[in-house]
Amino acid sequence: MAMTATTVKAYRSPSLVLLAFDWPDGESRNDFLGFAIRRAPGFLDLATGNRPASDWLPNRISFGGPPAAGQPDFPSNVAPIQKFMWWDARLEGIDPGQPLTYEVSAVCGPSNAPRVEPGTMTSLQVALPGHVEGGIGTWFNRAVMSSQAFSRKVRALGLRPGQPPTQAQELDLRSWLANGMEKPVPDFIAAAQDSLVGAIYHLNDSLWIVPALKHQMTKADIGLVYDSVKHKKNGQTLPNESQSAIDALPSVRFFGRDHTNIMHNKFLVRGTKLLDGSGSKPEALTCGSANYTTSGLTSQANLIHTFQSGPLAELYWQRWALLKGNPARKKTKEGAGWSNTVSVGDARIRVFFSPEPGNPGDPSISMETIVQAVDGAQSSVIFCLFMPTDQALLDACFSVGDAGKMMFGLVNRIPDDPPALHRTSTGKIPADEIAALEIYHRSQKDMDTIDARHFNANDLPGGFELEMNVFPGTNPPPYPPVIIHHKFVVIDAETVSPTIYTGSANMSGNAIFGNDENLLEIKGSARLAQIYLAEFLRLYEHYRARAAYFRWKESGGAPATFSLQPNRSWADRHYATGSPEYKARLHMLGLT
Repeated sequence: MAMTATTVKAYRSPSLVLLAFDWPDGESRNDFLGFAIRRAPGFLDLATGNRPASDWLPNRISFGGPPAAGQPDFPSNVAPIQKFMWWDARLEGIDPGQPLTYEVSAVCGPSNAPRVEPGTMTSLQVALPGHVEGGIGTWFNRAVMSSQAFSRKVRALGLRPGQPPTQAQELDLRSWLANGMEKPVPDFIAAAQDSLVGAIYHLNDSLWIVPALKHQMTKADIGLVYDSVKHKKNGQTLPNESQSAIDALPSVRFFGRDHTNIMHNKFLVRGTKLLDGSGSKPEALTCGSANYTTSGLTSQANLIHTFQSGPLAELYWQRWALLKGNPARKKTKEGAGWSNTVSVGDARIRVFFSPEPGNPGDPSISMETIVQAVDGAQSSVIFCLFMPTDQALLDACFSVGDAGKMMFGLVNRIPDDPPALHRTSTGKIPADEIAALEIYHRSQKDMDTIDARHFNANDLPGGFELEMNVFPGTNPPPYPPVIIHHKFVVIDAETVSPTIYTGSANMSGNAIFGNDENLLEIKGSARLAQIYLAEFLRLYEHYRARAAYFRWKESGGAPATFSLQPNRSWADRHYATGSPEYKARLHMLGLT
């Protein structure tokens, strides 16, 4: 009987290719072991500079577990991929526009003699997009210290646990985590020939951003609003997070902002005569979720956009001009609403500046817009948020999943136990407690919403490197470290009509009603939505494996290590109607 071929679809980011695939015969073949993926050209050998004509994408685990210490990962033709999506990030030396060919085949047979099934191979050619296309630049960092790849990089440098790296080693490790995201802000600053203004929450990155500002402050007029709210500990006023940068940049005009909970923006505007307000001409904008700190660029999962758009930059410049005078919160709340639509490349963009009128618990103009968009989702919703507390938004997202559509969420941290709910003096339950409880139950019930917990010395499967959640040589903070710092919701990302919400604003009452924030609505750009989806699923799948291991451990059934299933039982959940894996298998390929 003739075999059917696999079906394959690629989602491209400038730094990875996410492949979604299926095999129609897989549901009925009892010897279905997974997928093999071959790429041409192959992987660059960083030591020799050689590149083979093709390579099999690797798998960290085999039917016998992970590789022995010091040995490479397994090729997927002998250790098949037991998922219906996989990503390729080994793209060193691959330029934007250079063709990449992927061949995806089904693997069947006994586990001690797996075979690539003839007649099942489907070939797909793709090319990486550039970081900047159509006037919009997009950068996501790796920000995964809790990974085998990062642990192996640290071990290759000969660093002992707790040993600080040298300056050169730190730059190497930080650059790997930043994944290119260390470049757009310094490049944006360097391109300022006349003037540069912006609003930044924290500014202390001494590796890239502060040196760029120091170099440019003699060539352009620079004015920055910064968060100057005073914080105390044990009765002592703490130093401002940006003070070291303020001291190092005497020619930059700094404007303190303390008439709000926090000034949480992270944006810069480039143009001419921006500081004095006479004849000003904004030309370009950079913004995103990343604070201008070394950890914001490297160890916290973040993104940065650039927009070559005078009209969009004008909106941000006007906000900067308002904030630099440190107005009362009442003043910044006046007229809060969505801007007119600005077209940039293939995207239609609106911006919303918080705070907005009202208090936590009141109806929110910005959140109601997002909730309505989520309610109208035709296919899918993904959210990647530090700690969402807007109940209407969470309810809307979870309803999408309950309606049989694809829904995945990733947050920074979920409590280990169901959080208790405490009523305030007014009888209300704080929104953050309700949200934490809802997210906890969702993580237990469907496991389509997870967090970014890590392996540690007590939870390390055999054959795996010890993973980190703080940078080598630094002291752990007195609180769980921030790993997921993203603030985005993407609706119908795998379709031709997506909507993206992104910016500095956490989806919480404090951010909406108490902080200086910016929120972008981006419609119509399937290209941009694919980048968000690919980068989201890279993080989601990384931490989902850890979430599964914690669940096994809590149930007392944790295996000694990870290994492939020797039969087709691995695929059962992908064919179980209504499961998150079932919905993803269909929606990622447009099979619904």
